[in-house]
Parts: sequence; C-alpha cells; structure tokens
Amino acid sequence: MSSGSGKDLISVDYEVFGRVQGVYFRKYTQAEAKRIGLVGWVQNTDAGTVQGQMQGPSNEVKQMKKWLRSTGSPTSRISKAEFKTEKKIQALDHSTFKIVRP
Repeated sequence: MSSGSGKDLISVDYEVFGRVQGVYFRKYTQAEAKRIGLVGWVQNTDAGTVQGQMQGPSNEVKQMKKWLRSTGSPTSRISKAEFKTEKKIQALDHSTFKIVRP
C-alpha cells in the first residue's frame, strides 16, 4: 500500500453515534479496516460515541465510511457517522489499525 500504486492516500477522522459502546464496535471496526487494508485507530469516548482515524487508498476509505454509517457490529445501532478533516497524504502515519484505550 504505497503512494506509488497510482491510488491517492487519504486520511479521515470519524465519529460514530448511537448504540456503539459495549457491543464490540471497536473490535469489528478494527477487523473490517484490516480486512480492506486500512490503517489507523478507534476508541470509545466519554460521550458514548466511538471515534478514530483511518488512512489508506481513497476507494477503501470510501468503503469503510459506508461500513461505519450502515453496518458496524451485529448488535450496534448506528444513528449517524460524521467524517471530518479529510485530506490527501503522502505516506501513512500508522502501520496497523489498532484499538486505543483512553
């Protein structure tokens, strides 16, 4: 996954709202991101949401955005997902996709 592959690398911050804590949302997010080849992180917030950052080729990031908006973990209930600070990057800041515990 290098920028020499002809695909633009992008970085996006995200926050997912709804019933997303205590339902293995972070574990499923990590598994899905790794499955499609993204790097970044995910964590719970004190506000009851899940937030993080994802980086990778733009097509895969688009696929993950859709997953975060509509799929999530089997018992989660997503009310909305917000994406911000989307930008093109020259190189990945992370080597894997990890669950961060604040």
